[in-house]
Amino acid sequence: MKKKVFSLFLCVLLAATGLVACKGGSDGEGNAPAKELTRVTLNEVAHSIFYAPQYVAIEEGYFAEEGIDLELVTGFGADKTMTAVLSGEADIGFMGSEASIYVYSQNPDDYIVNFAQLTQRAGNFLVAREPMPDFTWEDLKGSNVLGGRKGGMPEMVFEYVLKKNNLDPAADLNIDQSIDFGSTAAAFSGGQGDFTVEFEPGASTLEKEGVGHVVASVGVDSGYVPYTAYSAKQSYMAENPELIQGFTNALQKGMDYVQNHTPEEIAQVIAPQFEETDLETITTIVTRYYEQDTWKEDLVFEEASFTLLQDILDEAGELEERVPYEDLVTTEYAKKALP
Repeated sequence: MKKKVFSLFLCVLLAATGLVACKGGSDGEGNAPAKELTRVTLNEVAHSIFYAPQYVAIEEGYFAEEGIDLELVTGFGADKTMTAVLSGEADIGFMGSEASIYVYSQNPDDYIVNFAQLTQRAGNFLVAREPMPDFTWEDLKGSNVLGGRKGGMPEMVFEYVLKKNNLDPAADLNIDQSIDFGSTAAAFSGGQGDFTVEFEPGASTLEKEGVGHVVASVGVDSGYVPYTAYSAKQSYMAENPELIQGFTNALQKGMDYVQNHTPEEIAQVIAPQFEETDLETITTIVTRYYEQDTWKEDLVFEEASFTLLQDILDEAGELEERVPYEDLVTTEYAKKALP
């Protein structure tokens, strides 16, 4: 007790003489000084409810708790997000990991490394013009489908599902890949295609408008695939390991939240991120993703998942050569972030 009293007396004395600032007296009102935040720019491939844990982390202040002032920018495509990271316009990229494989050989001195995986299923849905309660993938034979960008995860996983169901993507149906990302729903609404492959809120919007009906989930039928991950240049990670760890810690808190809360609670939290979408629709979409086990419990990007990713790229004819898991993935930060 005497030691505590003496320590307190010494602290007050030194503070009075200007030699030290003691905790609790920084602003004259007994409040601790505000933690200085470091700006980190994150470029996301799309702004979608599919990435709910990330928005929970933002809205619940988890990034700020880790000392990060997060600037969120939407790239509208993995190619654009990757370009932003490579150019230094963004510190961290969030996209399909296939992009890191594509640029691996092109930037050997400072390539992109994946350090956290967010989603473990595809987030898009097959939308038809009419309700098809007994839909099977065989129903796509001879049809016109509005698909995704060649070489992108949405399109490759869609083709992966077709092949699992004994359909030849090139011969059994016509997949239109000419429409820009984010414009397929409008094109479908305007009369193009018999089916369209849509992310949310596009799929739900088409249903609400009465011009489309979700008949299948690509995520359910594909099984577990490493759909999206966070990555950064080697140089940035080497220079900012504490920031990468803090960023990963914040994401893990967001993952923990969605694992331990209802879709209604999750929707309430992320609603400010989607002001153009009503809460009922947000809840419907979150529930759809929640029930199909979209989000991992942790952020660890396992080697088996990376191997599957390369298998999908290979089957799609997009893989020139296999790349080493050890070069393009680190699990150090994700493992440390586990509670």
